[in-house]
Amino acid sequence: MMNTGTIPISTQTEPAWVLPSRGTVGMVCLIVAEAAIFIIFFVSYIFYLGKSLTGPTPAQVLELPIFGTVCLLSSSITVHWAVSALRKNNVRNCALGLASTVLLGALFMVSTAQEWYHLIYDEGLTIRTNLFGTTYYALVGLHASHVIIGLVMLSIALVATLSGRMKELHTERLEVLSLYWHFVDAIWVVVFLIVYVIGR
Repeated sequence: MMNTGTIPISTQTEPAWVLPSRGTVGMVCLIVAEAAIFIIFFVSYIFYLGKSLTGPTPAQVLELPIFGTVCLLSSSITVHWAVSALRKNNVRNCALGLASTVLLGALFMVSTAQEWYHLIYDEGLTIRTNLFGTTYYALVGLHASHVIIGLVMLSIALVATLSGRMKELHTERLEVLSLYWHFVDAIWVVVFLIVYVIGR
């Protein structure tokens, strides 16, 4: 005989979908626009690769920036740690994560400055030397300018945290800032591959 028992119906409802914040949407739009600009610079660098009539060439003067790359990529971990700590209202660890991020980003900029000093004064490569110099300084300089902007914003966030003005309720703002920093790191991976690996 067929069982005529009732079929249980789950009373659990799915969580309501929440629109992303205006800050997140604005940052995503900014990242898309910036990515388009970087694509133009990447294409230009690849197009003019090997077309310089005079030296030096990338293979003669470029070395793999391992130290700076490790510092910059590690800073993505520390900024994520800072956001996670603030979400748990752990302001002390948030400040520690932000300070580590600023330090690692600053070390990356120091390594970039050392590389440029070597190229300009030891190798004689300036932005006007040849096509390689023009596209190299334009692409790496564009990325470096984004790192500097990120460092300024992260430093402001660090000062706000140390002064006690950064609270758990500001987590979303710090998360938006971390999106920009992750973008800067991701762009560097592409720069590293095109300029220092494929381009050499």
